[in-house]
Amino acid sequence: MRFRRFRTTGPVAVALAVLGLTTGCGAADMTKQASPFANAQGAKSVTLSVQSWVGAQANVAVAQYILEHKLGYRVDTVQVDEVPAWDALSQGRVDALLEDWGHPDQEKRYVEDKRTIRHAGDLGVTGHIGWYVPTYLVKQHPDITDWRNLNKYASLFRTAESGGKGQLMDGSPSYVTNDKALVKNLKLNYQVVFAGSEAAQITQIKQFAKDRKPFLTYWYSPQWLFKKVPMTEVKLPPYKEGCDADAAKIACAYPHTPLQKYLNADFAKSGGKAAAFLKKFRWTTQDQDEVALLIAQEKLSPEDAAKKWVDSHPDVWKKWLS
Repeated sequence: MRFRRFRTTGPVAVALAVLGLTTGCGAADMTKQASPFANAQGAKSVTLSVQSWVGAQANVAVAQYILEHKLGYRVDTVQVDEVPAWDALSQGRVDALLEDWGHPDQEKRYVEDKRTIRHAGDLGVTGHIGWYVPTYLVKQHPDITDWRNLNKYASLFRTAESGGKGQLMDGSPSYVTNDKALVKNLKLNYQVVFAGSEAAQITQIKQFAKDRKPFLTYWYSPQWLFKKVPMTEVKLPPYKEGCDADAAKIACAYPHTPLQKYLNADFAKSGGKAAAFLKKFRWTTQDQDEVALLIAQEKLSPEDAAKKWVDSHPDVWKKWLS
């Protein structure tokens, strides 16, 4: 969060419990060490940065499967938070980042100024962050989807952790979000409470839904959980270009963001078929959700989920190899 996920003024995400990508030597924490396979001279190997939310894991799972089983590469994956991922990519400690939700400061520094990172095109998926309530609650209180009515319903969302205010549930404290500023600037009687990770947040949402309890949560799409727990977005003040320029003064909704791919500049130039494939890797929200659901809900390993998708969608991925 994906923001999960993402802009330097915005989220998205840590789901350590959902992670578990199968890799050649396991997922390494790139904030502490470099992969020995990244940017390896003369070796037919690729290192992919894997973000902690399940949608990004789905991208990497499918890319890794095709690189290994169709192109004959050795693939290593490393887990790294969204902003440090740019540093690792610039330094050649990872070769590719397959889902970025918008980091304009990093893009200017590394793509435009230093030219150590190359843009590799759209992922094909548009991301959006927002505040959501369960649809069953909207049926009881239709006007709850207007932010101007949230204070009227604050008592519904009160928890032991929210200090007498309504609870706005966020995921990991590592997410770069606008939520605390929004609560302050919109004068809302709410407290941002962190679940701890995407996985913990999902567990909380499922439990609330099972008990048919009210909840207000920071969430994002694409995300497979919408298929299991229907949620409706609360309408915040409309997003306008530049309304999030000052992190302290933000009082608008999150934007809709076409998700992007980036490659280390040296890898983009000399990465051969692997680099060419990753530039062409482009799929739909439905594709990503299909794989994410297999990993997170059906409990398939990322490799098995990728294989199932690859076996049933040859018309999609074969275009990436042409």
